[in-house]
This record gives sequence, C-alpha cells and structure tokens, in this order.
Amino acid sequence: MKGAGAALRHDSALKHTTGEARFLDDTAEAAGTLHAALVLSPIAHGRLLALEDAAARAMPGVVAVLGARDVPGQNDIAVNEPLFADGLVEFAGQPLAVVVATTRDDALRAAAAIRAEITPREPVLSIERALELGQNVVAPQVMTRGDAARAIAAAPRRMEAEFRAGGQEHFYLEGQVALATPGEDGEMLVLSSTQHPSEVQHVVAKVLGGACHRVTVTCRRMGGGFGGKESNASWVAAVAALAASATGRPVKLRLTRRADMLATGKRHPFLYRWTAGFDAQGRVLGLEALLAADGGWSVDMSPGVVFRAVTHALNCCDVADVTITGCAVKTNTVSHTAFRGFGGPQGALLMEDVVHRVAAACGLPPEEVRARNFLGAPGKGEETPYGQKVEGDLIARVWAEARQDSDWDRRRGEIAAFNATHPTLRRGLGSMVLAFGISFGVMHLNQAGALVHVYADGSIRLNHGGTEMGQGLFVKVAQVVCDVFGTDLDRIAITATSTAEVPNTAPTAASTGSDLNGWAAHNAAETIKGRMAEVAATRFGIPVEQVIFADNKVWAERIGGNVVLEFSELAKLCFLERVSLSSTGFYRTPDIHWDRATMRGNPFFYFSYGAAVSEVIVDTLTGEHRCLRTDIVQDCGRSLNPAIDRGQIEGAFVQGMGWLTCEELWWDTQGRLRTVGPSTYKIPGSRDVPPIFNVRLLEGAPARSETIFRSKAVGEPPVLLAISVANALKDAIGVETLDLPATPERLLMALARREG
Repeated sequence: MKGAGAALRHDSALKHTTGEARFLDDTAEAAGTLHAALVLSPIAHGRLLALEDAAARAMPGVVAVLGARDVPGQNDIAVNEPLFADGLVEFAGQPLAVVVATTRDDALRAAAAIRAEITPREPVLSIERALELGQNVVAPQVMTRGDAARAIAAAPRRMEAEFRAGGQEHFYLEGQVALATPGEDGEMLVLSSTQHPSEVQHVVAKVLGGACHRVTVTCRRMGGGFGGKESNASWVAAVAALAASATGRPVKLRLTRRADMLATGKRHPFLYRWTAGFDAQGRVLGLEALLAADGGWSVDMSPGVVFRAVTHALNCCDVADVTITGCAVKTNTVSHTAFRGFGGPQGALLMEDVVHRVAAACGLPPEEVRARNFLGAPGKGEETPYGQKVEGDLIARVWAEARQDSDWDRRRGEIAAFNATHPTLRRGLGSMVLAFGISFGVMHLNQAGALVHVYADGSIRLNHGGTEMGQGLFVKVAQVVCDVFGTDLDRIAITATSTAEVPNTAPTAASTGSDLNGWAAHNAAETIKGRMAEVAATRFGIPVEQVIFADNKVWAERIGGNVVLEFSELAKLCFLERVSLSSTGFYRTPDIHWDRATMRGNPFFYFSYGAAVSEVIVDTLTGEHRCLRTDIVQDCGRSLNPAIDRGQIEGAFVQGMGWLTCEELWWDTQGRLRTVGPSTYKIPGSRDVPPIFNVRLLEGAPARSETIFRSKAVGEPPVLLAISVANALKDAIGVETLDLPATPERLLMALARREG
C-alpha cells in the first residue's frame, strides 16, 4: 500500500536524523542581511516614560533602534495589543523596541545596553486577585442545562472543592524566528516559522500600513510549534518586516531562548471551583463549576481556549443539570495563547477532580464512578450540555479495551501487595478516558485550500495551506493525492506553504490539518483526474467511468485484453491535447454551527475517543516519581498513516505528562518569570518516557464517511490521556486531589496534609 492508510515514514525523517533538513535559520543569508534583537521590559506594570538608547545607537554595528513611533502602519498586532509598548507596560518581557545591527551579537549587546525609564504600578499576578477586581480579557461564557442549583440541593450528598493547574511552556526545539526581505513597490517576502502564514501576512501588512498582496509569507517546516507559533510568530515576523522596511535590507530576528520564554505566551493556568450533588453510587446529579483561566495581559487566543475548556469540562461524562462558567482573567503576565489541546486538557481536569473526590466520599474506585457517569451509561444521556450527540458505545469500548490491554485487575492486586510491604515506595495505577471534539471553535477557520499541478512528464507538485511542524501533515496529504492518482509517493513534490500559492489559509491547529488540507488536496487532484480520465476514455474508446488509475498506470478492461497507458504517457497526451493539468481545491467543514449567545450547537465535526492506563512509583521520602508503564487505545478512525499517528500519540502523551508532573512556570512577587531556560524549567527527557509504553489504534473504529478516507484527527486528543499519570499519582499516595503540576514538592505537601 502506498496511498492513504499506508504506514509510511515522515517525508523528512531521514533529513531530520542526518541534519540535512533545512529550518529557517539554516537559510543562506543574502549579502547585507541585518540582525535584530528585542528590548524587553524588566518590570510587570508601569508607565513607560523614555528609552535611554543613546549608548546603544553608538555601539559598533548598530544600524537602527526602532520603537512604537517608528511603526508606519498600526502599532497593533491583534485587539488592543501593541507591537511595542506605547506608554503603558503590561508585563515583564513586553517588547519595547528592536535593535538592528550588522551581526546578531552586536544587536544583542546593544539591546542589553538600552535602559527603560518606567514608573512602576502594582501588578495583578494571580487569578484570585483578578477575580476579586473583576478583570477579564474574556467575558464569562456560561453553558447551562437544566437547573444545577436545584439538583445539587435535592441530591443525597453535596460537595464543593477548589484546585489549580499550572501553565506550560511550548519549548519547541526551533525558537521563534523570521527573515524579512524588502522588494519593489513596498513588497515584503517573509520567511516565518509559523503555524499560520496568513495571519503573519495580515499582521505584517497591518504594521507596515500596506495591503496583503504586497506581503508573501512562506514556511517549509518548523522545529515544533504546539500552538506557540499560531499567533506569536506573527508579531515576531512583523518586527523583522518593520526593521527590513526601515533599513531597506533583509533582517533576521531569532529570539534567544530566554527572550522567547519571556515574551511569548504559554498554556493557560487554570483555577477551578465547583459544587456537586451526587448519590451513594457516585452518580453526579448536579454540578456548578467555575473555570477561571489566567489570560495574561491581552486577549490573544483566550476566547477559543475558554470555549474549548467549557465544552470539554464534562469530557466523556454526563450530568443532567449543570452550569459551567468559563472566563479568562487579566493579569500582568505574558498573554497566554494556544497550546496543544487548546483548553481541552484543562477543561477535562474538572470532571476528573469531581470523579475522584466523589469516589473517595462514596468509598468507590474512581474508575467505577467515572463509568457510571459515562455518556451513554445506564440512566445517562448521549448528548453534551450544548446539545451535540456523542457515541457512548465508543466511550465504553475504548475504556474496556484499555482495561483489558493493561491487565487492570491483576495489577491492582499486585500493586496493593507491593504497597503493603514496602516501607517507603508506593506504586499507583490510574486511568483516563477522553471524548475530544474536532473542529475549530471559530467557525470561519474550518476551511482550507490546495493547489495541485501535474506536469507533462507525470510528476506532481502539491501545495496546500497546512504547515509542517514535525507532525507528519505533509506526508499524509501527499498520500491522499497518491490515492487519487494511483501513483507512488516519490512522484509528488512536497512544497513549502506559501500565501502566494494558497491564500487565506486557516492555522494548522485544532488537530484539523489532515481533515481540512487533505480534503482540499483531494478535491484539487480529483478535478485534474477527471480531465485526464476524459482524455484516456477518448483514447481507449470507452466510457469515462471505466477508466482506472492504479499502480502508476491508467487502464481499462476490454474484451480481448486490457488497454494500458503509463501515468506519465497520459500526462503528456493531456498536454498535447491542451488539457489543463492544474487545479485549486477547496474544502469547508460541513454540518457545524455554534450560537455564542445560547452556548448551544454542533461545534465539532466529530469526536475522537481514547483511553489510557498508567502505573507510577513514588518515593514518599523525596516525592520523586516515575511512570513505569502506560497502555493506550486511541480512536483514529481509518488512519491515514498508522506510523505517523502512533508517533503523534506517543509525543502528545509525553508532552501532557510533562505539563502535569514536572513543567512548572514560576513568577516572582514582582511578576518576573524566573523559569526562562532548561536549567530552571524541566521538560520531560528520555528517562521520563514510560519504559513499557503500549500504544494501539482502535481496530475497526467507525468514522463518519465525510472525513477524509474515514480517518480521524490525532494531534491533540492524546494529550488528555496523560491525566492517567496524575490519577496514578493520587492513587499511589492515597489522596483524591492534587494541584498540578504534581512536582515532588507538591506530592510531599499532599502526603503531609494526608498524614497531618
């Protein structure tokens, strides 16, 4: 098998491992290229009075120092979000100016020499304080079904609780980088490490005061994105373009790791407060909850993050009477942004906390309580509070299969025996089940375009609006085109994403890359195939519907023998017959809608389901812990590429585990981020990957016929499965709740509270 469904390696796998893959910083620099460095605010909040830059301007190699007053267009990159602070400073790390010099080292030295004169103001640094002040960057979104207050009051038992989950740094291997080259008549070519070339195009045009047709943005590949290059890449590119426009020379801006971590947003930290009514069997009868995200200082992507957190707050469970309120408060920290899962993982934590606390109160296993509250369980519905139906049978199925794969019952007894005899070490077993909605919450983003050329020699050129950040999107979409034409993958040239080839693209995010761009490329290829089939039918003297494309050939069955043309022969024949072998393709997701006023609709094209079981071991003297084994069953429909999908599942799980166990962001009392590099911010390493790591795609998984070859998205859902590790840690130390990330210190504090 060579097309859709084949387990083919990533198109750049060999280049990645040999170092041949070219990332933006590997691009040869044109003669005269300048380099830029940012000047960042050292304080969290205050009035910017002046920048003392005379010394910097006099330093060797410095060509220009540019700030808010040097922006020819709008000093605004989003909604009331200035490119450079103009008067008011809102967070420590906010860009104040950019230095442009002949070398990067010269630019960095000069930027460090600039002093900002700022009159400080008291910053707001916590979600609790922002809630007290009523400071929001996103107004509350309230999802209601039934009468939660009445159901809670009438329930046999009642409970209220509060907990927290921290944010997460993207820590992509390739940091934020852009190279801008000015051209004639105000044209600007921007090479950007971005998940959203069209947004870069829009923001650059806005800052320069020009139109989008003057700005071309390209991206061949990124060294990781995870949502961090969805909006943040736009302002980085805009700074480079501003400097290029001002100097008339190419300018590269590559942030240092420290500047990157200071100036770009993170996964949103959340504060949860909830009240539930339930019965002795652990069935949750009513639930009221507040999910308060720390949005940082500006709007950025917070509305969509809150939307997804609210719609995923019950995850795979059903509560008849429920009110979920989500908001994003304003604090004087960096504006938090998209991160893999986009609020879904934070939302799903709510019901897991409810399940575990209710289970402890009822003296029941959390898995039993969760299953009794499953969507589709006896006495439970199959519709979310916002009115969209899910497949309860698939929820039950993935959990049953993960439980069986993990040998749950035997290991429960084995772990209990170990814990009863060991003086200091404790093992724990935890699980997680997910139902994750696939589509952008912002309806207009659910669209994609593609451009396909077939050349006269039978080779094929493919371009689409999706971006490659290591996730294997390009090879998947190429496999779709192979399937249409019946050709080998090596006939297809995979090309850089470019706003000059496919305009008005959506970001590569929300796990929609294969769904949207796969269909767009499929539609373009089918148009060309139809034209080629007509030429073949005329040559063969048969109806067009009898023409078959397969094995790099075009053929038809005939009485007395088959008639065959090589694909390349037919391409040449089409050219000679003056038949167009180029086509655009377009796709928009059908059957989705959302009413923001009522918080009801069908916002997701479909749901992805999965389940995981994880085992951990904890040293109760130090709080150190390790995940020993994980078993995962993930629904990918009919996978476009099982090898790529397995890699995505494994990577998402480990990244989620990092968020929940070791990646801790820490701001000091002045609002300065102190975890600004790998020495102070711990991401998972190879030793943190479970030594026994079993990943299986759900076999025979049903999927909507309208998805591309009945496949399902895989990029984000498995992040939620890492919650099984947090649940296993609770089990190991005998507590029903943990603030996250569950660092050794937090585990020791939880143990002290339990024993005290």
